[in-house]
Amino acid sequence: MNKSVIKIFALAFASLSLASVISCSKKDDRTLYLYNWTYYTPDQVLRDFEKEFSCVVKVDSYASNEEMYSKLKAGAKGYDIVVPSQDYVSIMINQGMLRPLDQSKFTNRGKINPIAIEKATYDPDMKYAVPYYFGAAGISVNKTKVKGDYKRDWSIFADPRFAGHATMMDDMREVMGDALVHLGYGVNSLNDSELDAAEKLIEKEWKPNLVKFDAESFGKSFASGDFWLCHGYAEVIYGEVPEEKWDETIDFFIPEEGGAAYLDSMCILKDAKHVDLANEFINYIHRPEVYAKFLDAFNFPCFVNLEAAKYMTRKPMYEASQMNNCELKNDVGEGLDKFNERWQRIRYTE
Repeated sequence: MNKSVIKIFALAFASLSLASVISCSKKDDRTLYLYNWTYYTPDQVLRDFEKEFSCVVKVDSYASNEEMYSKLKAGAKGYDIVVPSQDYVSIMINQGMLRPLDQSKFTNRGKINPIAIEKATYDPDMKYAVPYYFGAAGISVNKTKVKGDYKRDWSIFADPRFAGHATMMDDMREVMGDALVHLGYGVNSLNDSELDAAEKLIEKEWKPNLVKFDAESFGKSFASGDFWLCHGYAEVIYGEVPEEKWDETIDFFIPEEGGAAYLDSMCILKDAKHVDLANEFINYIHRPEVYAKFLDAFNFPCFVNLEAAKYMTRKPMYEASQMNNCELKNDVGEGLDKFNERWQRIRYTE
């Protein structure tokens, strides 16, 4: 998840109560405490779970992995389930912050897309983490501004037709990861020569066409017609363009060569007090008909739970298969300094 996406969710779900408590029991042992990203749990799903399991779900929210992690490390108690992204799942497993899942309650285990599990190399057996949503940034072209064919890979950012009307995310792992992929390397490469080649590609071929690096307002600028080419999450673009204009305006695609991706997963904290209910909730989310409600709420593509597709009532923003070749941005430890050193030169050198 990222902060730009959260703002779009805020617009879509302004009418919902996130700290929703549907009182069906006052006993604390029937209260589940969920710590999740802002606007990431459809209210209807919570209400249905509470009704079926005769419980109460209390939701607290965070806007970034860093915020969530810092709060827990500072001693915050009382949460049962948390939904970190892949790099923080890895960190939290290694630091002993998570409790193994009760596999006997995970009867929907077989519903999880094997490709998603294969990509989660930090927990390939889903011992601690069950995929919640797999997503990736891609490319949006304003079809009303650009005529003719254009490359449908990352080299599109070197196309002079978009000069002065293009933007890429202000996110070093995203931009450098996509450059690495385009050069035939891995998103998590720490090889100096490969990272140098990625830096050169961005600096010499992509950056000259960019108005700026932007992770916040590119959706609004795309909708107004100022930006014709944007790198970012589909949710941000679709959230700013009126729905009746989606087909005529937006060409969103994730290059076949792949790119950087994220995977948010449901985990039970080591000091959780309501372990049985937490395991029931994680399994409940992956009932296909329930997971479909989650996808429909955000027009998300169906990647993590493939069987849910037949229960969806809304057309997703793009086909889930476009993410098959995407690679997770994993925790690279101290190697992150290699990315940061090069990003500083890219980002702040004229």
